[in-house]
Amino acid sequence: MAAGSAAAHGAVTKAAWGSTADGKPVDVYTLTSKDLTVKVATYGARIISIEAPDRNGKKTDVALGYDSVAGYEADKDTYVGSVVGRYGNRISKGTFSIDGHEYHIPLNNNGNALHGGTTGFDRKVWTAREIPGGVEFTLVSPDGDMGFPGELTAHVKYTLEGDALKINYSATTTKPTVVNLTNHAYFNLAGEGTGTILDQEIMIAGSHYTPVDAGLIPLGTTPTVVGTPLDFLKSTAIGKRINDDNEQLKLAGGYDHNWVLDAKGTGLHLAAKVVDPSSGRTLTVTTTQPGVQFYSGNFLAGLYTGVSGKKYEKHFGFCLETQHFPDSPNHPNFPSTLLKPGETMHSETVFTFGVQK
Repeated sequence: MAAGSAAAHGAVTKAAWGSTADGKPVDVYTLTSKDLTVKVATYGARIISIEAPDRNGKKTDVALGYDSVAGYEADKDTYVGSVVGRYGNRISKGTFSIDGHEYHIPLNNNGNALHGGTTGFDRKVWTAREIPGGVEFTLVSPDGDMGFPGELTAHVKYTLEGDALKINYSATTTKPTVVNLTNHAYFNLAGEGTGTILDQEIMIAGSHYTPVDAGLIPLGTTPTVVGTPLDFLKSTAIGKRINDDNEQLKLAGGYDHNWVLDAKGTGLHLAAKVVDPSSGRTLTVTTTQPGVQFYSGNFLAGLYTGVSGKKYEKHFGFCLETQHFPDSPNHPNFPSTLLKPGETMHSETVFTFGVQK
């Protein structure tokens, strides 16, 4: 890498990281800047660690993850750190229609399809190439993969610039299809494995949300969050209202909802900001997407042991999955996720880490 490029971007190194159970080799890329050290793996195009400094300059891994490929393969439930697809989040009954043709995705979540069906993009080994300051992962999903029409070629670029980890997504298709790519990283700004995230404070830049039914499928409405425990227009501790007597919280076991972001237009806009009072670490999320799924780790159940040797219990991490809305193919009033041949789906999300003194 040229000296000028290295100055503008972080450094990039590549290392072998074992193989999947069926023998596919997996590599890890380490992206390093003056502020952050980020590791991403070809298995699931996933973030496996993010080391960020606290108010005293001490760096700690703030992303949940495992110490081996086998650890990720054993976890069938959490999608930790991965790029999920073809359709991140839920599709009701795994069914949608395009131009009068009905398509069926394998059901894997209470009678619905979640994160692309039983074998989504999180279970695939992506190809990779180094780019300035980062890595580009590519996956070709064949026509009919998990029931989705069209051969889809997906690209995910991770680049590190100072205190910002940028994720660029793009996709093309050979037939009309639906696509909703996002990253499913779990964060704990106090440090991976340190306990719950309930004392960390979040602001979400969305004054409306998409309420859900018992299967966590959107009802199709977008009411205001004002006057509900889902109002995070002002920074509030995640745990302050999480046990309120509220039907939406009871259905999800906490927060697992899509917020309709207030900003309009095609550029980057604020989605959320999280502050950990104990360490001073902050995370600001900006995106070009219309929604963000805030998930408070409700279904973490102590089944899996993280890289620190601690079991991941309920609320040990939170997710901020920038996205189009869940079940959009079945809700014409939601922003469309339809992708046609000759078009390119593109979105960008930036995770910026900082410190509050």
